[in-house]
Amino acid sequence: MRVLLIGANGYIGRFVADRLLADPAVQLTALGRGDDADVRFDLAAGSPGALTRFLDAVHPGVVINCAGAIRGGARELTRHNTVAVATVCEALRRSGCGARLVQIGCSAEYGPSQPGSSTAEDAVPRPGGPYGVSKLAATELVLGSGLDAVVLRVFSPAGPGTPAGSPLGRLAEALRRAMQSGDGELKLGGLGVQRDFVDVRDVARAVHAASLSAAQGVINIGSGRAVRLRDAAAVLARVAGYGGALHELDGPTSPVRPVLGHHRGDPEHAVPVAYPYPDGCGSWQQADVRTARDRLGWRPRINLEESLADIWMEAACRI
Repeated sequence: MRVLLIGANGYIGRFVADRLLADPAVQLTALGRGDDADVRFDLAAGSPGALTRFLDAVHPGVVINCAGAIRGGARELTRHNTVAVATVCEALRRSGCGARLVQIGCSAEYGPSQPGSSTAEDAVPRPGGPYGVSKLAATELVLGSGLDAVVLRVFSPAGPGTPAGSPLGRLAEALRRAMQSGDGELKLGGLGVQRDFVDVRDVARAVHAASLSAAQGVINIGSGRAVRLRDAAAVLARVAGYGGALHELDGPTSPVRPVLGHHRGDPEHAVPVAYPYPDGCGSWQQADVRTARDRLGWRPRINLEESLADIWMEAACRI
């Protein structure tokens, strides 16, 4: 099976590439903006015609799109998350390869959920910020393209390679600084939210399964269990061997910058912000993952403690 992987150097894309390379039946070609891609191509700037010519030459059976941006202004997010996907869809429609498209979506497309609820694929999306809007627009383009396509709505990925700017990455960095300085007290903010964390290696397994399946439409990829960020912080402290005290800065009327660590010598107060978690999804998200089980034969295998241990191992290397 010939697979074209777009965004192989990204957080999720790296693990998808590893998973596919381990399958002897897969012939993998990586397309991206970096020098180490098999083919250099910028989806946000390149034309559908140029991509069509490449598709006709390689003739993949599956195209997996892991590319995109998670930070930036509305214009940049739209260019990398929506315009880029429009280019992929148009190129596939023009091409004679007839490839199946596996698009990586995200839970930010849903927006805030009712606490205690599990979000299924038929929920009405109400994204709470430009990132979620740009990804939802991409999903709608894929679903309306007429292609053989599936969108995997990934909830909160965790595990090795977690970006340092993410909430879990910031937690690990705050712990690293506290341990490096010998500080016995760590103050943290933004820990009240609850998110559905799923290991990035399990996400890669889901992408692999989706590329081999005939499933179409939207499929949630998550653990099916919401975890409070303060509980994740406690587990991370335990696996790190941090014996100090964790103190929350949050108050019910004074939200703070997400996962901002303060030592005793730092400023007394965190900087107030409008949202305690940067995805625009409010205080709660939990996936209903029955569709993934029924249509992909997929279940998460790696628990959160293992994911957090791997996050800490990478952070510890910087001590």
